[in-house]
Amino acid sequence: MPTSAATEPRPGQVQELTRSECFELLAGEHLGRVAVTDDRGPVVFPVNFILDRHTVVFRTEAGTKLHAASRGSRVCFEADGTDLASRTGWSVIVRGEITEVTGRAELARLHELPLRVWGPGARTHYVRILPAQLTGRRIAAAC
Repeated sequence: MPTSAATEPRPGQVQELTRSECFELLAGEHLGRVAVTDDRGPVVFPVNFILDRHTVVFRTEAGTKLHAASRGSRVCFEADGTDLASRTGWSVIVRGEITEVTGRAELARLHELPLRVWGPGARTHYVRILPAQLTGRRIAAAC
């Protein structure tokens, strides 16, 4: 996503992003990573997602992510972007509770959103990450 020269960090600097900048960046991306903890420790999964009403929503199958959602577990989600030509990048981290969406009306609404899954499998379960903490940074490489 292009940024104005006024908001880009100088080379070698990190700029903290505002809450609205974080949501704006997340809204423009569709691939991220979710970290959950199972009985063997932390594990990270790539997911196709959509930002919906300031929450991260993705589809999944039965397994680790759905099990975490059924328990209302705390998770960490991360999405980022880079521009190799300008040597800049950004990262947004969402920490919060993951829950399965089960309401019929809400599932019908989510089904209409442009949330497309790249991986194989039905992925018929929708889960939502409710942000408790949202942070983001933009960085430019030192010259």
